Amino acid sequence: MLTLPPSVRVYVSTRPTNMHKSFDGLSALVSGVIGQDPMAGHLFVFFGRRADQVKVLYWDRTGYCVWSKRLERGRFRMPYATPGPDGCVEIESAELSLILEGLDLAGARRRARWEPAAGACFT
Repeated sequence: MLTLPPSVRVYVSTRPTNMHKSFDGLSALVSGVIGQDPMAGHLFVFFGRRADQVKVLYWDRTGYCVWSKRLERGRFRMPYATPGPDGCVEIESAELSLILEGLDLAGARRRARWEPAAGACFT
């Protein structure tokens, strides 16, 4: 299971990506297509056309890192959230862990979470 600090966000491109791309190509997609800063320290996830390959790009304060996985059998199941105009959805790190393990989240339900009331002041 991935354990990431709450400040790290996970963005998934819902459009198929050329899996020949590496550091520079993926960072260009992040800034040009997704509209995010690739050096922000967030995780950017890209799936291949057949959805049997995934690449994760992130910046670790000294350089880009690319994590890659190819399934020998089966396909990754994309998140079913509605993508924004940039073709990207934001998911939690726990969801990314489950996707990378090959679990299909289509039938999964998220329980309601507590959120503070708008304008609430905590002292």
